[in-house]
Amino acid sequence: MPPKIRDLIAELERAGFKNLGGKGSHRNFTHPNSLEPITISGKTGGDAKHYQIRAVRLIIEESKK
Repeated sequence: MPPKIRDLIAELERAGFKNLGGKGSHRNFTHPNSLEPITISGKTGGDAKHYQIRAVRLIIEESKK
């Protein structure tokens, strides 16, 4: 079963990303060590898409460098 959108948001926040808000169901997150922001879309109770999971894991790894 895929994680929920709220789980991805929690992972980003634990990694030090800040929520800049967004429009509608979109949320924009930035990190001081990351060159580009990441946008997560969808309702918090909805299942995360495979590309969202991959993008979150990649950007968290990049922010650790």
